[in-house]
Amino acid sequence: MKREDCILFSGGIVGAEAEFGANAERLGIEEVNFTFEGHSIVRHRGLRVLNHEELQNGDVSLEYISKLMNRKYTQTPSFRKILQSIWYQINNGQEVYVIGEILEDKTVNGGTGWGAEFAKLCNKPLYVFDQKKDAWFEWNRTDWVQCTADNLPVITHVHFVGTGTRFLQENARKAIVELFERSFE
Repeated sequence: MKREDCILFSGGIVGAEAEFGANAERLGIEEVNFTFEGHSIVRHRGLRVLNHEELQNGDVSLEYISKLMNRKYTQTPSFRKILQSIWYQINNGQEVYVIGEILEDKTVNGGTGWGAEFAKLCNKPLYVFDQKKDAWFEWNRTDWVQCTADNLPVITHVHFVGTGTRFLQENARKAIVELFERSFE
């Protein structure tokens, strides 16, 4: 797989998405950042501002997501747009890399969790770097399996997603850099 054939799909916000984008740019990998008018982002490379009609294509039931994720989500228009833009990231990627925290109920913490759950529903290869456990985990369609030194994730699809928490820790920054190095250098 040649890096010039690859595209990172992300959201361009501070934290994990900015780090994924910086690594893609460093290696000459194309980047598409889905956003919407009024959303605060830090990555402007490959910016794709979704209009009202496009956002509607990614609309999801907050009641359904709340049940699926075992938590309550806010009903604000801005949060709905964030979920809709995450739908575009996951829908366009062939495999998904998330930075966050895996909870006891097997979901991922925060709004990022919707991206991970949507990837599960679509049966896409899904990896989460859990910052608290300082380890990569792979979703095997029923549970999270911790990756070992022998089977750390490697980007294998030309269209991949890099997303996650705004509160990036140093161990996760390093994990993203190493993911790109294993995959492209």
